[in-house]
Amino acid sequence: MDAGTKILVVGDVRGRFKQLFQRVEQVNKKAGPFEILCCVGDFFGEDKQNEELIAYKNGFKNITVPTYILGPNKKEHGEYFENLADGEICTNLTYLGRRGVYTLSSGVKIAYLSGLEAANSGESSGSEHEFTKADVIAVRNSCLVSKNCSTEYRGVDVLLTSQWPFGMQEKENATASKLVSFLCREIKPRYHFCARSHYESAPFRMPKDETTQFELCTRFISLADVGNAEKAKYIYALTLKPVDKSRLLDLVQKTTNEIPCPFIGLDLGGAINKSDSSETRQYFYDMDGGSRKRQSGDNNRRDKRPRIPQIEQDKCWFCLSSPDVEKHLIITVGEHFYLALAKGPINKHHVMILSTKHVPCAAQLSPEDWEELNKFKMALKKFFKTLGQVVCFTERHYKSVHLQINVLAFEEGYAWKIKHSFEDKAEEFNLEFETLPALDSEKMLPEMGPYFLAELPDDSTLITRQMKHFPIHFARDVFCSENLLNCDEKVNWKDCLLDKNEEVAYVEDFRKAFAPFDFTDD
Repeated sequence: MDAGTKILVVGDVRGRFKQLFQRVEQVNKKAGPFEILCCVGDFFGEDKQNEELIAYKNGFKNITVPTYILGPNKKEHGEYFENLADGEICTNLTYLGRRGVYTLSSGVKIAYLSGLEAANSGESSGSEHEFTKADVIAVRNSCLVSKNCSTEYRGVDVLLTSQWPFGMQEKENATASKLVSFLCREIKPRYHFCARSHYESAPFRMPKDETTQFELCTRFISLADVGNAEKAKYIYALTLKPVDKSRLLDLVQKTTNEIPCPFIGLDLGGAINKSDSSETRQYFYDMDGGSRKRQSGDNNRRDKRPRIPQIEQDKCWFCLSSPDVEKHLIITVGEHFYLALAKGPINKHHVMILSTKHVPCAAQLSPEDWEELNKFKMALKKFFKTLGQVVCFTERHYKSVHLQINVLAFEEGYAWKIKHSFEDKAEEFNLEFETLPALDSEKMLPEMGPYFLAELPDDSTLITRQMKHFPIHFARDVFCSENLLNCDEKVNWKDCLLDKNEEVAYVEDFRKAFAPFDFTDD
């Protein structure tokens, strides 16, 4: 029987890193292993306090449990979150990001919202240490549409915020957030963790609404700061089985100590208006698969895989509608995908297939998306065959918010070496891969949680969901190994950055050579 996923949560750390990680190591030895440690509130302290982190950054001390932190709550802490590659501060210490939903390999979903509510929360975007209505709506959207479409919405497992929700305690209302209250009411977390001081409310039930007919239970827990003089509780351990895998009876069963929901009848003071509240719910019901709207006489089997909405395209580096997309890297554009030169390419023919809109992974593609993706793959195979080369496609759905498929070609004589090279690196990193046949449908991929896959020239597919401590540059590690391209110095893409003129030249050369195989011009 599944024992569940063990999680640790702590309150404000404020630079007391040594004390925190020593305590976590003790707890992990006694009651672990824990899969993740989540930190809410202020992680960094004043400048001098943060010096304790240097030993961990330099590798002299180790963080034993993978630790994920929320963003800054004050402007002066913003500098500690700048220029982070994939959010990594040091080994086993990662910045989750401004807001989102992080799914563990077990399927446990953790929704998070960094910072404090902006004074003008109606703005489309706030400062780095603030969140707005748009941020809250985006988190809610991600939670609602990531449900299992064959069942009603069951909530998320954990919500992490630094700020308290308005209405939880009268004395906290002056510094609490009505937007956080709205988010909690909408996504219905089993546990909601905050910082500031230690307080644990009795469980309460969220009211039924358009998303579910179940009255789901929430437990609100606020944690004190690490090393506080009052010795108030600052660390909390829990074991969770994902809501999507839990018995419905366990989720709806009532207890004797429940209190009324503090968010029922709450005056949000205009923070969220009626159109905001219904916007995503309408989308939620209109989605393909699991839709409550059925055409009369339609008896066809519907695709019930979850779909991710097209949101936040203006803030994603890879969405074509984003002002941040580097358009000079684009080789050709289809209806659902485009082909682009990889940033920091291993060689002149290192390209990527990317979705034009915001889709996080291939597992979330529609059949129409999948059809065009296969067209790109077949066109690239034919192109590289004329050069006497075979192709490998890789996808890493881990610490990546947008679907990215890396494409790299090798001389035909190296085809048999590619699988062996993946197996050698897997052994080196203590990873286990499953071998699947040719990847011909999104239904072959995990519906929930991160994964890594490689499509090999022999039409077999290697896949792993063993993503705890997964090396970010694993695919490049394989490609650059001595058995294949023998260029270890190119494992990190940042060491391979080109100036813009070089990138433009690479793109022009590839576009010209690929033109006979480019179906997007048809």
